[in-house]
Amino acid sequence: MELHDIAQWLMSHDLSALHFLTHFLAQDPGIEPAPLQPVDTNTVGQQGPGFHANDFSFWSLFMRADLVGKSVIVILIVASFWSWAIIFDKWWRYSSLGSKADRFEAVFWSGKSLDDLYQNLGAKPDHPMATVFVAAMREWRRSFEAGTVTQSLAPSIRQRLDKVMSVTISRELTSAERYLSFLATVGSTAPFVGLFGTVWGIMNSFRAIAGTHNTSLDVVAPGIAEALFATALGLLAAIPAVIFYNSLSTKLSRYSSRLEGFADEFSAILSRQLDERAR
Repeated sequence: MELHDIAQWLMSHDLSALHFLTHFLAQDPGIEPAPLQPVDTNTVGQQGPGFHANDFSFWSLFMRADLVGKSVIVILIVASFWSWAIIFDKWWRYSSLGSKADRFEAVFWSGKSLDDLYQNLGAKPDHPMATVFVAAMREWRRSFEAGTVTQSLAPSIRQRLDKVMSVTISRELTSAERYLSFLATVGSTAPFVGLFGTVWGIMNSFRAIAGTHNTSLDVVAPGIAEALFATALGLLAAIPAVIFYNSLSTKLSRYSSRLEGFADEFSAILSRQLDERAR
């Protein structure tokens, strides 16, 4: 049968090419045509087992991403969780330091003997202001262990007391400030990490367009969604980090000024007592 005759026969019988092929194969008893399988339109654009192109849940976006995209998402999520852990820890700690300093100053200025207060605190004070007090009192007692202090030794004792309190304040503030710089790092770098993920996702969309020669949303949407997801994670990590870094830094700065003010007042008290003993 010629090609022209086949075409004429199809037109006269109103048959499609697929139906004709099935009808033609059925004429040969040695060939059994395979049954036609229905096409599930929901699987069009599927990119991985169990994930569809129109599934934009967070888990689906993560699982659809490539190694670079997954790395960006994991880095931002870990940075965000670690930032919140630092925020809660520092906020609770700085509030606790302020409360303990209030109670200590109330006892310190109540007129109680400095020696009695030193004995009550013991060798392990539990907050920086008490630590400064204990360090100064320890140096004060060592200065008088050798006996009577002359007027000529008074300046060197004052210098040692000031130095001890200054070093103690610096050490305590360094400990209180630990990990706080991580918030500044996250706040300044997380948006750029998210931007890198955004650029990478858009590049993946262009690769999909080039590979399929198709600009439909089924091809472009997954890559764009991954890109926007990385941007959102970057902002989610950076914004709280910047806000709380500024707030916590302000609280620490005020506490530092409070410690230095207490050290100056305590130094004046010890200097007065030193003048009385060195006469």
